[in-house]
Order: sequence, then C-alpha cells, then structure tokens
Amino acid sequence: MTVARPSRGAAPRLPAVRLYESLRTAHLERAHELAPASIVYRVTRYDFDASLAEGLDLVPAGPVRAAWLIARSDVETLEVNEPLMTSSLPATVLVLTALALRRRITGRPTAVVSYLIGNADPFTSATAPRLRTRLRRRGERVLARAVWRRLDRVVFGTEAARETYTRLLGSPSPRASVASVPALPTRHQDARGGGVRPPAVAFVGSFVERKGLRVLAAAWPLVVAARPQATLTLLGKGALEQEARALSVAEPSVAVEVDPSRPRIHSVLDEARVLVLWSQPSPTWREQVGLPIVEGLSHGCTVVTTTETGLADWLDAHGHVVASDPRSPQVLADAIVAALDASRAADDVLADLPDRDGRLAADDRLFGRAS
Repeated sequence: MTVARPSRGAAPRLPAVRLYESLRTAHLERAHELAPASIVYRVTRYDFDASLAEGLDLVPAGPVRAAWLIARSDVETLEVNEPLMTSSLPATVLVLTALALRRRITGRPTAVVSYLIGNADPFTSATAPRLRTRLRRRGERVLARAVWRRLDRVVFGTEAARETYTRLLGSPSPRASVASVPALPTRHQDARGGGVRPPAVAFVGSFVERKGLRVLAAAWPLVVAARPQATLTLLGKGALEQEARALSVAEPSVAVEVDPSRPRIHSVLDEARVLVLWSQPSPTWREQVGLPIVEGLSHGCTVVTTTETGLADWLDAHGHVVASDPRSPQVLADAIVAALDASRAADDVLADLPDRDGRLAADDRLFGRAS
C-alpha cells in the first residue's frame, strides 16, 4: 500500500477503489486487512483516527470530483456503498456514469461490487411525511434500482439484508455474482477466552436513544435487584452522557468511561460476560449488524440485543439473548439476567465463530480472490 495521502488533486493510485460516503476508525482498521485499494470518501466520521491512515491511499472528494478522479484512474474494480444507503446515491451514480462514458471511449471495463447489510426500507412513507420528501424518495428508489442493476458482484452480510433487497429492489442483474457470507468476526487476537467470567456487563457505543441507553438505564436497577453482584461498564459518548453519569452516581455498580481508546474498549470486552446493544426501532434507521456486537463476540461475550439487528437470527440460534420488545426496561432486565445466569464460557462463544472474518471473506469474493 502507499503512504497515507489525503490529497484533493491526485487520482486514486491503485486498480481497486472503494467509494465511501463516510470514513470512520473501523473502516481504517479493516482497510489494513482487506485487499489493497484506494479509498475515495466524502466526509470523515466523529471517530476518525488519523493515526490509522498510515499506509493507506486516501482521497477526499465530493461527488463531482470523485467521478472525475475515478474516471481518470486505472480502476479495474470499484466497490460502492450499498444501493439502500440513499445519501451515497448521487456520488455513486455520477461515478458510474463517468465510468460508462470512459468505457465507450476507451473500451476499458470496470467491475462494480458492493457489500450489503442494509435491512431497513428507506423509501417507506414513514420517512416521507411531506410531498417534497415523497418525491425525493421516489427519485432515490429509481437511482437505487439503477445502481442495483449495475452491480457485477454482491455479497450479503446478513439474511435480513438479502430479504430486504429482494423485497425492495427485486432480483439483481442476471450477470451478477451473488453470495452470502455472515457478518461474523473471528476470535480477536488478544482474546483470552477461558471459562465463565464474573457477572460483568458492557455497553459500547454512542450514548443515544437509538442504541437503547435510556432503556438500559431504567433496566439496570432491576438487574441489580435480581443479581446484586452484577456490574455495568458504559463505554462511549453522545447526547445522553449526563444520563449515563447520573446512573453511575445512583448505582455504585455502574462505571462510565467517555470516549475510551480502542485498546481500552477491547480490554473491557475481554473481561465482560455480557455485551448489551439494545437497538431501538426508528422510522429512519435500523441496526444493520452493530459493531459492538461483532467486537463483543470476538472476545467471547454473550450478546443481549433486539430483533433490530440483522444478526438476530444467528444470535438467537447460537445461545445469545434476542428480544422483540425493545421499549421495555423489564424485558431488557430479564434478558440481561438470563444471559448472566446462562454462564456461558467465553471459549464456548468463541467456538461458534468462523475461522475467517466475515467481512474479509466477503471481500475475497468481491475482489475475485475466492470462488
């Protein structure tokens, strides 16, 4: 790979290009393991860690510049954001149009690929209360179908995504290669594994309503009443930080760490018996997988979550606790107690994971390194 180079003038340097709407720390971490590729992106997320960019070819660009730079490049395989990510559609369509023009002029083809985990309907009337919004949604559906039919290779990360895409956009192009690879991690390199851990519960993620922090705060006193030895560590940051701190003041069993480092997050997960991600339903958002779930599994945590995540069926079938009533503190408290009482050994959780990370295995298929 090349040296990290966020440059607004140069075209991508590598024959494989990933076109991202936004770039975050998790993308950078994974990019060092994926097939070498230039990354063209519009914005960075709040958790972007520039130190992890070393060794990557990064190209910040808006939609028009992205189309121009990629069309000028030697790109052979282009990964685009999935078609149901509507915010990315303008840039994707511009880039694909530019590549189509390039092919007419030069005859050079480009394989277009995408990794799909979207499991929510972005076109529903619930997200379009006004006429102007409804018209925009109709236009987005047209663009999404156009991108969908242009894809040469697709990999679904969850069965929920496969069902959602089939229902909303129909079948992919007959020429497209289609595969499913569950979005599961392998054992983390620093995971100690072992037997049953102390009754420690971890929450990792944004301190916001949709991640279930407010329900967790209401549920925790019920958990402690039933299992007095239980402890809870809240790791993250966000709008509900003061509520998290208030819980830690009221409940001595609760610790709060705001914006912890990545090593600290992994350390806490490696000591926790249970990971909670109580994802809430929303008209405009649905938990596709949940990075905390993936990271918790990689350290041997039993997961407590809701049916909102695309991994719900797999988790339910492999000894984790999945509930369909995400609004109820009592349901969450019962779920946490059940997970604690199950006393699953970390090694048992880790034994259910694949030998190769699901995102890496998917990338092998997208970029032609696996059949």
